[in-house]
Amino acid sequence: MLREQIQRRGLGEKNGFRWRGGEVSRIEGFSDAVFAFAVTLLVVSLEVPRNFEELLGTMRGFLAFGICFTFLVWIWYEHYIFFRRYGLQDGFTIVLNAILLFVVLFYIYPLKFLFTALVALFFNLAPPGDAIEIKANLAPALMIIYSLGFLAIFVIYLLLYLHAYRKRAALELNAIELVYARSDIYAALINIGVALLSILLASSGGVRSSFWAGIVYALNGPLHTIRGVATGKRIEKLQKQALALASPAT
Repeated sequence: MLREQIQRRGLGEKNGFRWRGGEVSRIEGFSDAVFAFAVTLLVVSLEVPRNFEELLGTMRGFLAFGICFTFLVWIWYEHYIFFRRYGLQDGFTIVLNAILLFVVLFYIYPLKFLFTALVALFFNLAPPGDAIEIKANLAPALMIIYSLGFLAIFVIYLLLYLHAYRKRAALELNAIELVYARSDIYAALINIGVALLSILLASSGGVRSSFWAGIVYALNGPLHTIRGVATGKRIEKLQKQALALASPAT
């Protein structure tokens, strides 16, 4: 299983954070199957080309597929990190995980529709038979649907991380792990805030507002960079304090 191979290599493991997830659980195994099915839904409309012209036509849809696939990998990676770090399998976690998987499966269709349309619009790349036309007055509604899905996913991740943080005593999180846990909560809040801003912009109506509702997602880059730098500084400070306490008095 892919998750087991990644786990053995320690991908995503951060210095100072002990992984509490042991063997791949049934929750993780089931979730991986659902994510794999979601990828299948992305390519279900792609048929095996029968000649070179059809091959070229099919390849025109690969960019949109690649964007959607990258997004799914990101969501899966967030899932992987959470369960490796905290290893929670209680009822509340199971319910939230089930809701997350449901949203992911539902989200595939607006995700594919949006990026197929955008790639066709900006790069004139659309596979034959998949040409998508969006009326200007419906563009805001499309962005709202996309942003609602994005919002739902990270609200669930926020609830998962808050749940883990509430169990910090039972999980025996140390000072460094608590910093990482709070950073993950802030990350989810950033994504939620950007999604809400996008919905607000799209709700104002018009093609221009829809354009800015999409552009606003670029804020994720600098905001997460600032969060990462701040987290790194806190971790570095704690590590220096730990070294100072461990070193013999002079």
